[in-house]
Amino acid sequence: MVKTWRRRLQALALVAVLAVLATACGAPAQPSGEGGGGSGGGEAGLPADTLVWGRGGDSVSLDPANVTDGESMKVTHQIYDTLVEFKEGKTEVEPWLATGWEVSDDGKVWTFHLRQGVTFHDGTPFNAEAVVFNFERWMKTDNPYRHEGENFEYYAYMFGGFDEESVIEKVEAVDEYTVRFTLREPLAPFLQNLAMPCFAIASPEAIKKYGADFGRNPVGTGPYKFVEWVPDQQIVLEAYDQWWGEPKPKMKRIVYKAIKDNSARLAELMAGTIDVMEDPNPADLPTIDTGQFDILYRDANNVGYLALNNDKEPFNDVRVRQAIAHAINKEELVKAFWGELGQAAKNPMPPAMWGYNDDIQDYEYDPERAKELLAEAGHPDGFQTELWTMPVPRPYMPQPEQIAEAIQQQLAAVGIQAEIVRHEWDVYLEKTGNGEHPMALLGWIGDNGDPDNFLYVLLDKDNARTPGAGNISFYRSEEVHQLLVRAQRTPDQAQRDQLYRQAQEIIHRDVPMIPLAHARSPIIVRKGVEGLVPSPLGSEKLHKVSVTR
Repeated sequence: MVKTWRRRLQALALVAVLAVLATACGAPAQPSGEGGGGSGGGEAGLPADTLVWGRGGDSVSLDPANVTDGESMKVTHQIYDTLVEFKEGKTEVEPWLATGWEVSDDGKVWTFHLRQGVTFHDGTPFNAEAVVFNFERWMKTDNPYRHEGENFEYYAYMFGGFDEESVIEKVEAVDEYTVRFTLREPLAPFLQNLAMPCFAIASPEAIKKYGADFGRNPVGTGPYKFVEWVPDQQIVLEAYDQWWGEPKPKMKRIVYKAIKDNSARLAELMAGTIDVMEDPNPADLPTIDTGQFDILYRDANNVGYLALNNDKEPFNDVRVRQAIAHAINKEELVKAFWGELGQAAKNPMPPAMWGYNDDIQDYEYDPERAKELLAEAGHPDGFQTELWTMPVPRPYMPQPEQIAEAIQQQLAAVGIQAEIVRHEWDVYLEKTGNGEHPMALLGWIGDNGDPDNFLYVLLDKDNARTPGAGNISFYRSEEVHQLLVRAQRTPDQAQRDQLYRQAQEIIHRDVPMIPLAHARSPIIVRKGVEGLVPSPLGSEKLHKVSVTR
């Protein structure tokens, strides 16, 4: 079964590569937008001052607080800055828009000292009032600058909810360049949370000006400013000459080009129409000419999973969920679709992260046991359902359509007839966040180097609320909730480690989701691209990146 899929994928990849190469050889592509003609030649006529980044899909929005997808965040990371930032290629935090901070002995009051002389791209000043404006917009549901469709899911994921449920009680401007956060309870990963790209500071005046359209007219303080967005094609950014940081942006422009097919994206790289590509088909990696290209890797700080909606029958029966766990052959899936980049997952967080429970034994691939469990649950002949698949390849799900079809076949072997359902990326995220799916493929890339970012976001009852649920399994274990909240409240990492291990044991027993794989994420760059240091968190600041053509 899986071998058949492997042969089909190889054939499709060859067709895609030949088609794109033929097009590229006939008429070299150039990025459109300002300065499309560039300043001097390069591969396929690319402008010498422009970095062209090929990716698997378009952004959903460029309001960083109102998105949860990586394709949006890798762009907003260039447009905006956060109070603190992750060190290059690491998960440790360093000063950024805040130059320093203090925390009270009880861990509830954080005081940040802000960088002076920073301006937003619209020329307005960055200061403590701007920080307060942004946080109040996110945390208060009655804020006048919060519009329909702005759910700020990430704020709820990381800070426990909105209004009285938020762990942040208030944010105050002490003076022009000092801001104070008062928490209701200590939050161990608070500083790491603030470094996440979703909590970047946007221009208050631009938010007031553009209203609900701010996500299409982004204004931050980052090294690059927004120029143009052609939906499903490209986003163009331009260096911000007044950026406060060092070094100043090396490239005049960055073009993010959406190329959904992995093989087509690789073909464009080979043809010279892009400089960088993410997420090739794993089977294509051995074909890369390392004399012309370098292959960089982001660590496997992710998980791809099959969410089982615990709110819908028959997935509210643990025996059905256990049956599905026994019906899926993870090792064969990983071999076929992730290759050497992946490893089968047994927990919803990556093995290299502290707090990981390696003592857990995964459910064995056992179709006969799956049938027995289905019969015990009252489904001796199986049942019919839907399997939703995401339309955009991601490191944790490199070929989602084909993975869904392979899982469909494995489930059919035990009597579960699953119809595959497809939606566009933004619609898919909205509908799964609203709990409309029975089963859905999705995944998560860790944002802050803390287990809380996996277990609390993906599986705590606090994040099983619609709209915009992060816990799209809609699993609401009180046992797990108490363990995760205790882990948030203690600063002692050894204690937190044990609490997370206990939580994983309960999660494994209850099977709210099927963890499928963890995977390293390749970034292929042409020779001459310098300064790119892969981040384990899924997106990089690109101001240090240069291209020599």
